[in-house]
Amino acid sequence: MENFMCQNATWRQMNMAQTLNNMTSGATNDNMMTLDNATNQLETCFLPHNAEWVFNYQPIYMWFIFILGFIENLFVILVFILHKSRCTVAEIYLGNMAAADLIFVSGLPFWAIYISNKFYWPFGGFMCVAVNSLIQLNLYSSIYFLMMVSIDRYLALVKTMSFGRMRRPFYAKITCAIIWIFALGVCVPKVVFRKVEFIPDLNTTSCIIVPPSNSWHIVTNIIVNVIGFLIPLTVISFCTFKIINALKNNTMQQFKETNNEKKATWLVLSVLLIFVLCWLPFHVFTFLDTLDLLKVFESCPASLAIEIGNQISSYIAYSNSCINPLLYVMVGNHFRKKAKEVYWQILTRIKSPQNGAMPMNYSAVTTRTSISMGQQKLIIRQ
Repeated sequence: MENFMCQNATWRQMNMAQTLNNMTSGATNDNMMTLDNATNQLETCFLPHNAEWVFNYQPIYMWFIFILGFIENLFVILVFILHKSRCTVAEIYLGNMAAADLIFVSGLPFWAIYISNKFYWPFGGFMCVAVNSLIQLNLYSSIYFLMMVSIDRYLALVKTMSFGRMRRPFYAKITCAIIWIFALGVCVPKVVFRKVEFIPDLNTTSCIIVPPSNSWHIVTNIIVNVIGFLIPLTVISFCTFKIINALKNNTMQQFKETNNEKKATWLVLSVLLIFVLCWLPFHVFTFLDTLDLLKVFESCPASLAIEIGNQISSYIAYSNSCINPLLYVMVGNHFRKKAKEVYWQILTRIKSPQNGAMPMNYSAVTTRTSISMGQQKLIIRQ
């Protein structure tokens, strides 16, 4: 994900500037009217004052998402790492998804400073590429980890006997590695053409994409819509539909009688609903931006409305990284229990030096039981 107001507006300005240069080099009295119209369009569509609200509000929102998302996703990862038991298949996917969200929010402070400086990038060319790579990495990896969570629930509830062996932690780890490699591969096109350039129209040095051709943005938008949304959304919807049908079937009544399976059904629906609410506006405006690049919308107000819509939809998509820990971790039936056990495990380790040399893996209940048994033996000896 990237800042569309700066990226698309700058690209259009560069495109328009090239057109103006071409027209000026061979200008005659016959085309001076066209030249004036083009200049007016450049000046009215993407004037700096149109983005003042971005400079004022977006950095604050990004800092808020960074602080909240960093704490929440780090908490999820630490629970999975510090707990003494092995992670289940669903927890492996959820942990990797939390890592993807943590990587994403870690790049937001750079963008907040970038926008506060009115699109001046002070961090150099390497960080321009690195920060945007992290953001793009989350765009593709997070949704595919969510897709694998849905598939795991589908195999657990619908295809329990047929594909039970596929639900093993070893295969889940391999799948996660493939998703990370795939996400990195899809990010390459936008990383290769990401540069720090001086933009004369904005009078600043910005971190932008310099596309190899006019059709490059169109192709990448289509890739984002299809690979980054439609394909995984189709799989998620199919799995959710099958799970609901299976739980409604008379032969699956035993699942209805357990709170865990009822909760899993509603949580899958909640996860899908929140995901669609957060990401659908972003992909809708990405599609509209593609149409705008194809010159379906020829008016300046339409183009400017799409740019503003891209900004607002990006805000909503950012929030998904904060909502993920609140919903996705609940798909794992034992996450709350694990979090409590990790808390008591850490608390026991802190207090154990005060209580003498006690094995670090003993819980408070085990300690009390051992003391009670020792007291009983002492009484018998007396």
